[in-house]
Amino acid sequence: MEIKNGYYRLSVKALIFDETRTKFLLAQEDNGKWELPGGGLDWGENFEEGIKREVKEEMGLEVISVAEQPAYLTTTQRDSDGTWTANVLFETKVENLDFTPSTECMDIKFVTKEEALELNLFVTVKKFLEVYNHDHFTLDTPNPNLLQ
Repeated sequence: MEIKNGYYRLSVKALIFDETRTKFLLAQEDNGKWELPGGGLDWGENFEEGIKREVKEEMGLEVISVAEQPAYLTTTQRDSDGTWTANVLFETKVENLDFTPSTECMDIKFVTKEEALELNLFVTVKKFLEVYNHDHFTLDTPNPNLLQ
């Protein structure tokens, strides 16, 4: 799909935490780079539908819940193909982590911010890490890192 000048590709990303809520899940693509699960919204999809579809397509996992409000928004950036994108991250829970490998998910791992910074990351993850601080919010309180 060609995106014309003046438009941004809006992507939804699943922010999946481990049981301690100190690490989040990244998926390694076939090019060796690590990315948050998720991707571009299809025409007419809402955020929850997009996350469920993307996680199923990329990882073969069933999403059991998606937060009603975003946890983070990242500023616009250029993807590796030059497309301008913005990402909306929602805390997401999956049924299990028995993923099915694909070109967009060859491996998965839970990482801290510091551990993530040591990996070969997509620019989308780097932008997320600029604002991420796991101590700043819970699902019950507003997120001060939610950029306007």
